[in-house]
Amino acid sequence: MLYLIYILTGLVGGVLIGMAGLTAAMVVTPILAGICGWNAYDATTMSLLANVPSAIVTSYTYYKNGNVDMKRGSSVSVSAFVGAVAGSFLGYLFSKVSENGVSYLVILGNLFMALKFLCPEGKKKETGLTDSKKAAKETCKEFMAIAFSFLIGVECGFMGSAGGMMMLMVLTLLLGMNTKLAVGTGSVVMALVALTGAVSHLMIGGKAELLPAVIITVACTLGAVGSARFANRVEEKVMSRCAGVILILVSVVSLVLG
Repeated sequence: MLYLIYILTGLVGGVLIGMAGLTAAMVVTPILAGICGWNAYDATTMSLLANVPSAIVTSYTYYKNGNVDMKRGSSVSVSAFVGAVAGSFLGYLFSKVSENGVSYLVILGNLFMALKFLCPEGKKKETGLTDSKKAAKETCKEFMAIAFSFLIGVECGFMGSAGGMMMLMVLTLLLGMNTKLAVGTGSVVMALVALTGAVSHLMIGGKAELLPAVIITVACTLGAVGSARFANRVEEKVMSRCAGVILILVSVVSLVLG
């Protein structure tokens, strides 16, 4: 029964990555810690490990379909990488601290992004702004994206969750990417962050049993491959609605498990 839970948890986590650019830790961490009896820090380590190959195959799938923009995503990648290292050390020091408050903020963020995907706004034309003001505004957004990406890295390294959803917000709201481009680019960033966080966790003292780790990681990767291929074959509107529904379901599950 326990191994069936591992398989289902991995598959659901993979769908979150491939379809919505989220992190598998949004379901893997709470299920392993709350249902399977894992230590919280070890559950986070396992979540990060499962995220690495899943995010890589998702990134490759989106890249093949022209839905990755690393020209705009490189700066946030570096920032998130640095934050992930710092967050891993904080996670080890405060692994027993309650995360309920943060979890509720994550749920609110999920619901916000769900509404954005389900009810997309048309692009607003900016009027009355000179070229210099427009450039200054874009520069300000880029700096904000870098700052938020660092915080995302810290949070992901600390808890091993929610980084994907927050990165979607940065890429869509600050850098103006559409859903597919944001998910594809965000997957590249989250692959780097997850790898950094996983290595840091293992070096600091995190553990993951071999057989459960293999089962969860393989299931997660398969779920990511299937959902990423589906997402890139459907229209932008369909993909956005699917992502919105997934975010709502994840929020509900998070409230139940919380």
